[in-house]
Amino acid sequence: MNKKWAVKRLTVNLTAEEMKKLEHYCALTGRPATDVIRELLRSLEVNNSENSEMATADSKTTVGSGSKSQ
Repeated sequence: MNKKWAVKRLTVNLTAEEMKKLEHYCALTGRPATDVIRELLRSLEVNNSENSEMATADSKTTVGSGSKSQ
């Protein structure tokens, strides 16, 4: 698979328990957290109307806050 390198960076705040779970999974599978998170995002099902809204959304939208930064 030809990897296209990321053009955006995302910081995610996790609880201690979530971080432990991610670290444990990564240790078991030998995969980096970035790959695990990308796979989980790709597995999300989004309907077509949401896809078109996301494609036209402002690229400066803050994930998780529901607001746009200016």
